[in-house]
Amino acid sequence: MSTVLSDEARPALTQLSEEEEMFREAVRDFAESEVAPRVARMDEAQKMDEDLIPQLFELGLMGIEIPERFGGAGSSFFTSVLVVEELSRIDPSVAVLVDVQNTLVINALNRWGSAEQRERYFPALARDTVGAYALSEAGSGSDAFALTCRARQEGEEWVLDGQKLWITNGAEADLFIVFATVDPEAGYKGITAFLVERDFDGFTVGKKEDKLGIRASSTTELILDGCRVPESHVLGEVGKGYKVAIETLNEGRIGIGAQMVGLAQGALDHTLRYVKEREQFGRPIGQFQGVQFQLAEMATDIEAARLLVYNAARLKDAGKEFLVPAAMAKLHSSRIAQTVASTCIDLHGGYGFTREYPVEKLYRDAKIGTIYEGTTNMQLQTIAKLMLR
Repeated sequence: MSTVLSDEARPALTQLSEEEEMFREAVRDFAESEVAPRVARMDEAQKMDEDLIPQLFELGLMGIEIPERFGGAGSSFFTSVLVVEELSRIDPSVAVLVDVQNTLVINALNRWGSAEQRERYFPALARDTVGAYALSEAGSGSDAFALTCRARQEGEEWVLDGQKLWITNGAEADLFIVFATVDPEAGYKGITAFLVERDFDGFTVGKKEDKLGIRASSTTELILDGCRVPESHVLGEVGKGYKVAIETLNEGRIGIGAQMVGLAQGALDHTLRYVKEREQFGRPIGQFQGVQFQLAEMATDIEAARLLVYNAARLKDAGKEFLVPAAMAKLHSSRIAQTVASTCIDLHGGYGFTREYPVEKLYRDAKIGTIYEGTTNMQLQTIAKLMLR
């Protein structure tokens, strides 16, 4: 069960084309048959199953918006959102690996990459190469452009020095979009984006974080110690990295919204099954009105969040303004993911507090939604600022 509403009863905004529906069903089948049996083991080991990543490539989930001539699916941003939502129902850790690959790395290359860069990287990203997006630093979180990572030009190369933190996919990635400043005096106008390969001299993937949730998703530091990057690997223009960062993250927030919607739906799905089986006072607890009201509230909240996410994704694909809708989608979906996962634990009672039932993991996974790719406060600031403009 994915949603409460039947396709006939769904608003036009959430109705899917035949192609989108087929893609979603394929991802759902894959998630339930291949991902679900691995979830608990990956969470315990804090590591993505190595056999799973090649399957993600084989199914076409790692190159959704890459043109077909490069080996990608040649599909839409909205399709990426559907994939992230469906994977998140089963495991948000797997979903965020796919999300970063598509909504950040591939999206940035689609928009800012040169023809030569796309020729070089798109076939690999569609075939077997994981990408990562390296903006954050120890003192650069919500203040995204307070970068201390520096880049200086030496002949036909750039030399990067500094450290990046909280880099999703760091352990698996072979391609990194790294942001550094070429001129600290220029402020944000000195920031530049670079395409850095794992085997470049002076580049090292550092420690892996021990996290509360999405534990199978790697989050690492990156160390750049005289990392030499060819001049041809500047993504976009020198000094225009701030545009690459802002505009890519605006789109990425929609992907996080989809992750949180899928997570919440997954928690509700588990709970709907549980309340039909768990008996108290001689009948299933799902027959009690108090429980039914809680289920109805959760279903309504999830559907509202889904509408916000789908609306933002449709606007993005249509080339229309989506900044505020994206911020609203991430804001609301990250909130409801936490409240739904918490309520689902309540309805499981003591069992919900144990690792025997999957809602405990989803509760831990939900917390990150209010933090990465723009905190709740940053979404509120974005919405209010544009309202008052």
